[in-house]
Amino acid sequence: MKAVSVSVCIFMLCMCMVCSVSADQGYLIGDEDVLDISVWGNPELKIQVPVRPDGMISFPLVGDVKATGVSPQELKTILERDLSKYVKDPTVSVIVTSINSFKVYVIGEGLTAASGVLTLKRNTSLLQLIAQLGSLKNADLDNSFILRSDQRLTNDFSRLVRKGDISQDIQLMPNDVIFVPDNFEKRITVVGEVKNPGTITYREGLTTVDAVLSVGGFTEFAKQNDVVIVRKEGKSVKNMEVRLKDVIKNGETSKDVPLKPGDLIIIKTGIF
Repeated sequence: MKAVSVSVCIFMLCMCMVCSVSADQGYLIGDEDVLDISVWGNPELKIQVPVRPDGMISFPLVGDVKATGVSPQELKTILERDLSKYVKDPTVSVIVTSINSFKVYVIGEGLTAASGVLTLKRNTSLLQLIAQLGSLKNADLDNSFILRSDQRLTNDFSRLVRKGDISQDIQLMPNDVIFVPDNFEKRITVVGEVKNPGTITYREGLTTVDAVLSVGGFTEFAKQNDVVIVRKEGKSVKNMEVRLKDVIKNGETSKDVPLKPGDLIIIKTGIF
């Protein structure tokens, strides 16, 4: 249920962000983009041209012009200035018909989607990218981060996704590297006499009863009042005994133990 809530939250926040992108957040042309350039009243000056790896394009009459790093409006102004030597009052149109330069790099084992290079087709925020990356079930949001120009940014992925704090959102830039590590060390592991032993994702407020129910509950052989929580605290290990039968059947909720990331729950076998 909580996973569904997080997904809905991400979707709604992304819709808000799409509506709030301001006009001054213009796209900057990059290498490999394809441009459609025309000059009004001069059909012979209409071309479709890719931006070369050196950031330049070639245009009739004016020759090579730098395109990478400028907006379509800025390139329009540059071309109109250079063409004015040959064409009276030129009116230039610059349209980016194919965006191939806006690449970001997603690294980490915390996503259901494969890591790798993503080519974005428009201005995209971190939250909008996260919405495209699949389930966050195994993502360690507390230790996720963006690397930009060898600098680690301070955006808090956990506050952004779990609490909907859009002040932690940011517009992505070409060549950003997004690290999303796996949360394996923070998961809760349940072993022994339960129906589906395994790991579950830790969430705030999770208790021992919650964890046991999440893996299908006790088997008929479980010794329900002989449950042990193994917790690592620094370099030491602490064992805590929990009488879950009393918690469940007698409503003694004070005996239920709140869990911490990395806890191991052992359900022992009853003696016949």
